[in-house]
Amino acid sequence: MLTSFQPSTQGFEGEINMQVARRREAQLAALLEGVGVFPVEVLTYGATDRASERWLQRALSQVSTQLAEVRERIFTLAQLQRHHVVLDINAGSGLLTWEAVRHAPEGGVCACVHSESDAQALVEQAAALSELRRPMVVNAKITELPVVLASQAPGVQFDCIIGRNALLNEPDKMAAAQVLAQLLPQSGRLVLAETVPRHTQRLYRLLDRQKLDAKLCDRLVTAEEAMYTDSSDPMLNWDAEDLRMAFEAAGLIVEVVLEQSSTQMHITSAFLNRLFTTGAKRPSYLDRLALTLQPQELTAIKEIFSKYLLNQTVNWESSIAYVFSLDET
Repeated sequence: MLTSFQPSTQGFEGEINMQVARRREAQLAALLEGVGVFPVEVLTYGATDRASERWLQRALSQVSTQLAEVRERIFTLAQLQRHHVVLDINAGSGLLTWEAVRHAPEGGVCACVHSESDAQALVEQAAALSELRRPMVVNAKITELPVVLASQAPGVQFDCIIGRNALLNEPDKMAAAQVLAQLLPQSGRLVLAETVPRHTQRLYRLLDRQKLDAKLCDRLVTAEEAMYTDSSDPMLNWDAEDLRMAFEAAGLIVEVVLEQSSTQMHITSAFLNRLFTTGAKRPSYLDRLALTLQPQELTAIKEIFSKYLLNQTVNWESSIAYVFSLDET
């Protein structure tokens, strides 16, 4: 079962159990959340052919490996002690929550989720722990946390706040930073890992420009780059430097390190169909291109993508910003 948290025992057997648990937690997070390496379309399509199914398994394996690396980096920066009280501000499937439980067995962990289903899943997984070690699970937005915590855990003092992609969809990152600074005492530590969509792989860069009409290619480049300058989209209207400024405006001294990575991705027909289908919740690639390109140009671009990218394996670029507070000395 991927969904069960297994408390570790002592000695060699305990170490093996802990390694297995960590691997399973990363696999579950890859399956349910992704890492921001790939567009969500890549990991959610219903594959029917064996080649696609095999690639999907490899993709999930790559994502779970990268998630494990992100988790390790976060906890290296966090420097948790056994007695620390930790707040995971975007617990999701529990990737960071369960690691915090292992690092702070004499302290406590509060897991903040944003859906009732995530809350219920964490509560069920925590049943394997003794009552004293179970994380407290709260379902709240970041901006609601002060009120919710005052009600459910009055007087709680956090030694560390951790999170992965906690600010990604926050419409007001400045307000979120203010809240987190408010929850953190002067001696506390903040460590976040945020995928930066503005630096994600550009699709036009996957094409060989020498094989394309120069004018159409230039218009595609302009239209796609315009997507990442949409000031009304909270997912795209920020960069790593904006995070630093937001937290420093809130009174925290932070360092922000932007790390780039490259992962292989297989371009499937399902992925291309998602790109060129009108989005239900968010504008799709097609929707955004249509703001500046003509219908006949969109048709031509779709045909180009199918001709040159379908069933190809490409290098997919992504970036993660690590945000961590520094001592005021």
